[in-house]
Amino acid sequence: MSLAQNFTRTLAFDLDELLAGLKRWIECESPTFDTGAVNRMMTLAAEDLATWGADVERIPGPPGLGDCLKASFPHPDSERGGILIMAHLDTVHPVGTLETLPFRQEGTRCYGPGICDMKGGTYAALQAVVALREAGIDTALPIHVLLTCDEEIGSPGTRELIEREASKHRYILVPEPAREGNGVVSGRYAIARFELLAHGRPSHAGAALAEGHSAIREMVARIPEIEAMTDDDCTFSVGVVQGGQWVNCVSTTCRGEALSMAKRQTDLDRGIERMLRWNQLDESGVGFEVKLGVVRPVWEPNAATLALYDHAKAVADELEMPLPHSSNGGGSDGNFTGALGLATLDGLGLRGAGIHTLSEHIEVDSLIERSRLMAGLMARLT
Repeated sequence: MSLAQNFTRTLAFDLDELLAGLKRWIECESPTFDTGAVNRMMTLAAEDLATWGADVERIPGPPGLGDCLKASFPHPDSERGGILIMAHLDTVHPVGTLETLPFRQEGTRCYGPGICDMKGGTYAALQAVVALREAGIDTALPIHVLLTCDEEIGSPGTRELIEREASKHRYILVPEPAREGNGVVSGRYAIARFELLAHGRPSHAGAALAEGHSAIREMVARIPEIEAMTDDDCTFSVGVVQGGQWVNCVSTTCRGEALSMAKRQTDLDRGIERMLRWNQLDESGVGFEVKLGVVRPVWEPNAATLALYDHAKAVADELEMPLPHSSNGGGSDGNFTGALGLATLDGLGLRGAGIHTLSEHIEVDSLIERSRLMAGLMARLT
């Protein structure tokens, strides 16, 4: 009987304790652009990690963003690389979301801002480490942790940190939400973000409307044209628009953000070229401007990632749970490590739905199931 068969089914997890601990994390709201809120979350996580026996290092955040955390659990070879649990603690939900999306359990579901993406999976992954330690089960490889602050905006300030730290390790485990059918992620599509800026000509909207050129109207005209470029190979969507300040003034500027996603890097590269062609300014400066923002490279599974998946599948088989794998959209920091050729397995977090909405929730039974999966996987890796 293998080591995993000996302990994964019986490894001790208390569901009430898991939910109580997770509640503290969910009720510490941490939207990306609120530096103080993110840092409060990092402080809470650092305190918990220290309580669980980890050596914690706080890394000052990029300009305008929150801090990050590195941690390592005791191990005879803790100075060398091994297993990296990589996650983010920022969310898309602004402070105050708890008023309309409070942490609560309703039947088989538990709700809260960021509970599925991805505080729940991160908490479960760390509790898997705690359970192994409490059971006296030593892993062959040291376990390290990297918690970042800006994944929800494409990791513009932490990509270098992620790639540098991940490159020190043999395996990268990413507890982003599970996929359909209890699946995990073995690859991700390429993603590009764009900054849009429409330039208008100001005038008094009441007294001299015809003298102006509305930046808002310019932006509105471009949005359907941009989104109409979507085809089977590459998608385009505009998700943010901000323009105007006074209703009696013809708007001078209107800002927006767009997202493009493709299964293949070559398709995304062509999509980027198409987007940049929208730069059209006349001699007076009126028109439309596009700037390329953060790009997540395509992550195509290699032999190392598929071998890592095989280890996870063996543990899932012993736990009698399905564990399909696939490449998926919705980028993560796994794009960076996978694109580097590092053995990366993503989607190891909790099952749930409503991600990024006011119905975001997890399936409660996945807390223990996924914790056991993570524990079994970490114990198998050599």
